[in-house]
Amino acid sequence: MRRSSRPSCPVESRLAGHVRATVWGPAEFVRLPPRWLVGEGVLAAALAVLGIVGTAMVGAWTGRAALADGAVGLVCALALAVHLVVVRAGRALVGVVAVLAVGLAAQAPQAAAGVVLAEQGRVQMVEVTSVQDGADARGGRNRFLCSVADDRGVPLSVRIWRGCGQATRPGDALAVVYDPRGRVPPRGVVAGGGALRALLGLAGWVVALLAVTVVAVVRSYRSSIPSAGRCGGAGSR
Repeated sequence: MRRSSRPSCPVESRLAGHVRATVWGPAEFVRLPPRWLVGEGVLAAALAVLGIVGTAMVGAWTGRAALADGAVGLVCALALAVHLVVVRAGRALVGVVAVLAVGLAAQAPQAAAGVVLAEQGRVQMVEVTSVQDGADARGGRNRFLCSVADDRGVPLSVRIWRGCGQATRPGDALAVVYDPRGRVPPRGVVAGGGALRALLGLAGWVVALLAVTVVAVVRSYRSSIPSAGRCGGAGSR
């Protein structure tokens, strides 16, 4: 007489499945993910972007340093990462989302300051007092920093790199745009430096954060039909 045996998953297979689920999420879709799940990912990313960029904009526009310096944006980035951990998203995807969110939080204050200067800034000619050669960490090229003073000889508290180049010498004149209310620091004038251009600098970060967040949320949900010889359930996180 034969004994009926239940199909079981080998230990190695279960271990590999556990590692895969931990790193990339437990999703095993047999069809397209449900719209509500995609919507959940879009909502989570949108709220994070609104918190990161919105607080930086409010801080720059109102002159509140606590919002303008990006600290609140970092809290929003952390909150998004914690949310993904709570819904059991894959750890690798959580890490990518965290990096993108922190990167957006680091870029948002500069973009917000650019919007304020583009909308309400005034242009002033200043005199270069010294030029320093500094490394541009983003492009691997040299960036020149100019210390400048206004027409009364009062030095500005920040050094200018826009418009400051290898040919710039002390005594040269540079055009800077500044905020009459002193909410954001001045910067050099560049062609086409409008509010839209300042915000477009964040577009790549926002799109990448949105895409990876949606993938992380979608892959945090197991929606597969169990079959003979397979381990796992359907519709669970």
